Amino acid sequence: MKANLGLVFFLMSFTVFASEVSINFAKFEQQSNTWKIAVTLEHPDTGWEHYANAWRVVDAEGNELAKRVLVHPHVNEQPFTRKLDFAKLPDGIDVVYVEASDTLHGWSSGRVKVDLNESAGDRYTVKRD
Repeated sequence: MKANLGLVFFLMSFTVFASEVSINFAKFEQQSNTWKIAVTLEHPDTGWEHYANAWRVVDAEGNELAKRVLVHPHVNEQPFTRKLDFAKLPDGIDVVYVEASDTLHGWSSGRVKVDLNESAGDRYTVKRD
């Protein structure tokens, strides 16, 4: 019985994690003193009760620097990309993180670390002017 109970908890935790938002890719493009940011997300949206509802850029301390709110489900559009133009990131910042959220779980545990001094990395590209 204990083994079966452990298996049930394992499968439940996997199901919860599996339904969090996944960040497939982030593209940062500097435009003078602002940034154009495009983020591709994937999430098993089921409708208004459970869908990917935002992505944001934060610094190492978790301070929100830019945010794109997603106002509707993307049930039949997976993965999908949404942009944010004219994002202002502080001068001198080298590393940021992209995070994503859904209406049921909030901010997902998976995020993408972006080094703004590198042209590319794991799941991101950066183009500076």
